[in-house]
Amino acid sequence: MLQRHPLMLSTVLVIALLPAVALADARPFTFVYDSSVMAPGTVEYEQWATWKTNKDTDSSFDRFDFRHEIEMGVTDSFQLAFYVSDWRYEDGASVADDGTSWRNVAVEGIYNLTNAVSDPFGSALYGEIKIGDELAVLEGKLIVDKQIGDWLIAWNGIIEVEWEGENYVEDLGVFGNTFGVSYRFNPNLRAGAELIHEIEYADWSSWGDHVVYLGPNFSYQRGNWWFTVTPVFQITDVDSEANFMTRLLFGLFF
Repeated sequence: MLQRHPLMLSTVLVIALLPAVALADARPFTFVYDSSVMAPGTVEYEQWATWKTNKDTDSSFDRFDFRHEIEMGVTDSFQLAFYVSDWRYEDGASVADDGTSWRNVAVEGIYNLTNAVSDPFGSALYGEIKIGDELAVLEGKLIVDKQIGDWLIAWNGIIEVEWEGENYVEDLGVFGNTFGVSYRFNPNLRAGAELIHEIEYADWSSWGDHVVYLGPNFSYQRGNWWFTVTPVFQITDVDSEANFMTRLLFGLFF
């Protein structure tokens, strides 16, 4: 039932939102957040899909992560989002149990501090709480960006605290940075690049390897729908991490 439920849910939500009227802009990035928030009363459905593949230690590795998200503008400065369901399919020689598994639900908030156009730089605070059967995550981000003409430059500083496994006994810290540049060619089309850096801190006592991905992005909006896609390649040499990753976001406003 869990394998079918997320697909059924996303189908119903997409059909329900088809008559929407565009009220906001498409997201310019998939791994990077910018400091803008949705206008009060604006609601959006976002469908996420992330594919990771080809580890040096397992060329047959594939993982697909899916997220069904509802976002809404609460005030001029605050945006709230709910991850209705996150789930995953993975297989490969390095995977203990091939197949589909439900992961978690979550709630996310973004509070805008300064404006990327009218202020010297834009800024926002991001917070997320995620809960699953064998997963609990607290995540915080500092978002800094700047709009210069048709250019948008953005940076996120990230810290996560994760508890995994039965009874949430595995403790893990994750630190990261993301950086993005996007250029608006016209009201419908943007393109740029994104960089993702992450390092784990197991049991808050042992540092892992630095993992860095880099690649182009592309964003298109028409009427009440939009999509943004970012394929990235690992530019470090961490055998246990996927060499290629791509993320697609699809959004509908109403």
